[in-house]
Amino acid sequence: MGMAMSEHRLRVLAIATHPVQYAAPIFRLMAQQPQIDFQVAYCGMRGAEAGHDPEFGHSVKWDVPLLDGYAWTHVPNHGSGAESFFGLRNPGLWKLIRNGRFDAILCYAGYLRATFWISFLAAKTTRAAFLFGTDTVTLTPLDGRMWKRPIKRLTWPLLFRLADQVIVPSSGTRELMLSLGIPEERVTLTPNIVENDWWIAQSAGVDRTAVRQSWGASAEDMIVLFCAKLQPWKRPLDLLRAFAAAELPRAMLVFAGEGPLRAELESAAASLGVAVRVRFLGFVNQRQLPAIYGAVDLLVLPSEYDAFGLVINEAMLCGCPVVASDRVGAVRDLIEIGRTGFVYRCGDVSELASLLRRLSTHDPPLSELGRAARARMQSWSPRESILATVNAITKAVSRIGRGASPPLVASNAGNRSARKISE
Repeated sequence: MGMAMSEHRLRVLAIATHPVQYAAPIFRLMAQQPQIDFQVAYCGMRGAEAGHDPEFGHSVKWDVPLLDGYAWTHVPNHGSGAESFFGLRNPGLWKLIRNGRFDAILCYAGYLRATFWISFLAAKTTRAAFLFGTDTVTLTPLDGRMWKRPIKRLTWPLLFRLADQVIVPSSGTRELMLSLGIPEERVTLTPNIVENDWWIAQSAGVDRTAVRQSWGASAEDMIVLFCAKLQPWKRPLDLLRAFAAAELPRAMLVFAGEGPLRAELESAAASLGVAVRVRFLGFVNQRQLPAIYGAVDLLVLPSEYDAFGLVINEAMLCGCPVVASDRVGAVRDLIEIGRTGFVYRCGDVSELASLLRRLSTHDPPLSELGRAARARMQSWSPRESILATVNAITKAVSRIGRGASPPLVASNAGNRSARKISE
C-alpha cells in the first residue's frame, strides 16, 4: 500500500457538525478499530445539549449516549448558526488539524459551509488525506430551484475530485458519483447504518399488546406508522389521504414525529372522517422508538426526497416491513419488493391506497415480511460500514503517498470532557 501499515495506527479526525444519534454508535466502533487512532471534532453541541431544532419545531435532546466511547473535542462555532456559508465557521479547526499530525480527515460538514473549506485547506497544508462525500442520489434540488441542476452538473465533478476518496452511504449515491465521471476506484460505499444490535435487542422486549392497547387498537387491527418530521417534503398528507381512501375496516394510522404540518394533518384527519382512527404521538425520543416499531404492522415513508431514510433500517431491524416512495434512497439497497417491503410512485395517493388495501389481507402475512426484513439487515450492518470506511481511509492515505507517523499516544476513548480549542 506504499506505507508501513504495521508500524503505526493511522491517526484520523472526523469533523461533524454536532452530535447525532445515528453517528455516535459508528464513532464508538471506529474508535475500537486497531488500524486507526480515532477522534471526533464537533462544530456544535446541539443534540447532546438541549437546543431548538427548527425542523421539529421545539427543543430536542436525545436520550441515548452521544459522547461516550470515543475521543472527541468541541471546536467552537464563530458563525451565526444559520443555514448559510458563514453560519458554520470553526476557525479552531485550522489549529487542531495543523498541530494534530493526522493521517486523514473525514469531513461530514457540507461543502456549502465555511468549516468544510477551513478543514480542506488545513488538511492540504499538512498533507493529510481528505475524505468527504454526499448522501444525495440526485442533482435535482430539494427547494425546486431547477437552475441549480446544471450548475451542479458542471461543478460537482470538480468538487468531488478534491477528495482523496469519496465516501457515499448508498448505491444510489455511488451511481450518481460515477455518472459525474468520478473514477470507480475513488468512490467507496460505506453503508448508511444504525446500531443493529441495539435495535434488535430493544425490540425483543416490546410488549406489543400493551402498546397497541395504549393507542386503543386491538390485536386484529392493522396499524400503519409514519415516523419522521412533519415536514412538507416528507409528504405525510399523502399517507393520511391514502389511509382514508383505502377504507380499511380494522386499521389505525399512527404519526410519530413533530413539525409544522401537525395542525394541518389533524384538521385533514377530521375532514376526511378518520380522526378517530388516527393517533399523533408528537416527538418520540430514541429509546421509545423500538416499542413503536414493534407494535405496528407497517411503516410507510412517502417522502418526495429522503437521501436514505434511516427509519427504514430501524423498522426492519424491529421486524416491521416497509412501504416507501420511489424517491427514498434506501429502497435500492434495503427493500426487496414483495419480500421485505414495497415501493410506489411518489405522490400517487391512489396507488398507495390500493397497496394499503392489498396489504391488509396480504399472503404471506405482514409478520412474515417483517422477519424477512430483519434478516435482510444482517448484511447491511455496522460491520460492513466500518470495514468500508477503514478501507477508504487506507486507500486515501496510500494515494497521497503519506509516510508512516511516529508512534502514537493511546486514544482517550470514553472521555466525556470536551477539549476547548482556544483561539
